Amino acid sequence: MSQVSERETPGGPAPDGPDLADPADNLRSFVRARASTGPEDTVVWWTGNVHSQAPGENHRHLFRFEGFNVGRMVEVDGGWRFLAREAAFYQDPRTGGILDSWTDPDTGAEHEVLHIWNDPVNQDLLLDGPRGPWRAPVTEVGGDVMWAQDILLAYPSPLPVAAYPDNSADDVYRAAELFQFFCRRADLDAADLPSVPCHFSWTRLAPWLPWMRRGARPGGLVYHCHGAKLGGYDELPEHLRKYVAAHDPRFAHSPEEWSAPNETSWTYFRKRHPQG
Repeated sequence: MSQVSERETPGGPAPDGPDLADPADNLRSFVRARASTGPEDTVVWWTGNVHSQAPGENHRHLFRFEGFNVGRMVEVDGGWRFLAREAAFYQDPRTGGILDSWTDPDTGAEHEVLHIWNDPVNQDLLLDGPRGPWRAPVTEVGGDVMWAQDILLAYPSPLPVAAYPDNSADDVYRAAELFQFFCRRADLDAADLPSVPCHFSWTRLAPWLPWMRRGARPGGLVYHCHGAKLGGYDELPEHLRKYVAAHDPRFAHSPEEWSAPNETSWTYFRKRHPQG
């Protein structure tokens, strides 16, 4: 899929600024919206809800969900390298308190909640990467710029069913991560700004979480969140900063250097429960 730019310019040609139909301009503009071309850490925060969906059942509001990503961009040949960590927390759907345990409404079984502590969540953003040319479709309407990223995942599960029958329903992990990023064209046109204000939305369609211990039961989860880039870590809600300070202070900063592979909820569960 190539870049798409639909810029409204009534009354004359488009003003000076990045040409978002050009891959190099598109990539640099996306880096400025998502993070920064400068050396500083960038923090994005989100909040939303997690719902269940299963055949023959009404949707259920299981959790509130709140988290953040802290990362920084490093310029490399052909693009950028993003070094990041992210933490996110399952919350009581009524009070918003961060949960220690969760009671399955169908079985009555109580399970320890395993929050998201993904370190790292690094990413290469390259004009010509292993998966082909840079692809970030963008639409311009009036003064708004909107990027869409549909990430459709299917890869061997870190939790094969034979070893984790209570935690996994498939030997292939399948999910969809659907992002939209929004900024103002006037901000992108200000070439002296390494970082521009950005809001975003995120939807995930995913299997039951391993710690829910729902095994092969049909169904899964729908995450629906929205968020924004903040001015720094100190702008995160105080309750999140306190929780991170008490449980893993590393997440107040981006990683110092590149490492691989990335952490996910599934690989983190496997580390915590190597025998299922």
